[in-house]
Amino acid sequence: MQVLVRDNNVEQALKVLKKKMQREGVFREMRLRRHYEKPSEESERRRKPSAAPASSPAKSCSAKVRCR
Repeated sequence: MQVLVRDNNVEQALKVLKKKMQREGVFREMRLRRHYEKPSEESERRRKPSAAPASSPAKSCSAKVRCR
């Protein structure tokens, strides 16, 4: 991966590099490789659907009805 530094603007080049790495999935892969994951655990993680955030009970209840 290569990024050009123009006019000694290192901050801009670093920003571009981080964006490229994000698109490539480098950060996600680094996070997954921090610890060894057995092949069976990896396949189990991939089969398991991602958890959707649960709605809070306060949002599902109306003001007139008392929720428990």
